[in-house]
Amino acid sequence: MGTESVTPRRSAVPFLDLGPSHSVLKQQILAAVSELIEEGAFTNGSQVATFETAFAEYCGTRHAVGLASGLDALRLGLLAAGIEPGDEVVVPAATFVATLEAVTQARGRPVVVDIGDSDYGLDIEATAAALGPRVRFLLPVHLYGQMADLRGILRLASENGLQVVEDACQAHGASRDGLRAGAGGLAGAFSFYPAKNLGAFGDAGALVTDDEDLAARVRALREHGQREKYRHEIEGYTARLDTIQALVLLCKLASLDAWNDQRRAGARRYAEALTGVGDLRLPPVATGSQPVWHLFVVQTAHPIRLAAYLAERGIGTGRHYPEPPHLSAAFAFLGHKCGEFPVAERLARQTLSLPLFPGISDAQIDAVVQAVGAYFRDG
Repeated sequence: MGTESVTPRRSAVPFLDLGPSHSVLKQQILAAVSELIEEGAFTNGSQVATFETAFAEYCGTRHAVGLASGLDALRLGLLAAGIEPGDEVVVPAATFVATLEAVTQARGRPVVVDIGDSDYGLDIEATAAALGPRVRFLLPVHLYGQMADLRGILRLASENGLQVVEDACQAHGASRDGLRAGAGGLAGAFSFYPAKNLGAFGDAGALVTDDEDLAARVRALREHGQREKYRHEIEGYTARLDTIQALVLLCKLASLDAWNDQRRAGARRYAEALTGVGDLRLPPVATGSQPVWHLFVVQTAHPIRLAAYLAERGIGTGRHYPEPPHLSAAFAFLGHKCGEFPVAERLARQTLSLPLFPGISDAQIDAVVQAVGAYFRDG
């Protein structure tokens, strides 16, 4: 989601291949879909509540609310938490645009700050310096599958009377310093876009929280503001998790930890083989962090050249995200200029995502490593 990718003419190593993970679950999913067709409960079916219970348990929270997308989870989470028009929300300069969209669509204003070099998450000192009288929320992003410094962020929030809503859309199962992604703040938002570590067969999302009242408000917001049919307490949305997506996610959830372990193994192989190669800057891993490697992102001075070289050799790549949201036309009204957030902007200029997915073979990773090495040897 939100990637600028390079597709090779011949695919020796695709950037993403969902085939290996889907093949083992295909018959189970087809059987579940067949039962759903007979049942006919395509919205608000029992599978939605079953998945919500299972995902809340996985995340270590009391509640999970299934939603139509990760953006819905962020936006409705902020609304349910009581954001008011003009309230400010601190967001990192390195993220997918949906993080900022959620704030503005909830009638707030994003306050952009730079990221740290050690985890690509909100820089704590920069965040503290950006706090003003209208800031009410901190919205950290666990980018690429590694958690931001959530303990530091929670401490800063507590000292300043702020709420924390986590953008965990790329971090299903990640942990850091004893905290699980999505479970540390007031609420955590997840996306189940098909390419995510836990992906649906279309758009889907969820909000997790320990706050019973907040969960109830989000449930009402997703269903036209009603807690019981045709009793509309507040203005709401159509933001339900479809039953078919819930059953797909239920089928997949039991495999998520094993898939994350496969991603970790692939990331270790890349890190061992690519250390010291050319000008590559490998992804950092903060102390105490256990990433789930939604993406394996390297930095290089000429990422487009490297991507083209790899594409000629049948290797797909992606770029996440070459245009920082604060420099996009959509958010020009914030008034930011190039150079304000140097760490995030360097990441955007130099980023290149290498193939990594459950089921990727050692031979495929070795092919990528060899091609990257050849690129730098060839000059």
